[in-house]
Amino acid sequence: MSELRSHLRIALASIRCFTDDGTLDTNELNYLLGIAKADGNIDEDEKRVLASIISKAANRVDAGTAKRIGEIRNELGF
Repeated sequence: MSELRSHLRIALASIRCFTDDGTLDTNELNYLLGIAKADGNIDEDEKRVLASIISKAANRVDAGTAKRIGEIRNELGF
């Protein structure tokens, strides 16, 4: 079986992040970003999936995670 494409791995990993407590914290967000950065390049599919996850989580995060979301949005341009 071939390895899952990274944007699919990000989407699947995000399910675990949300199902444990219904929110996304900084460590979980950084983990998802790490999947995207593992090959040294964040492609458009990875950006799309990360943007979707962040948009769903952004209104239910603590101040530190909100700050990190802002940094990621600036870095990735969404």
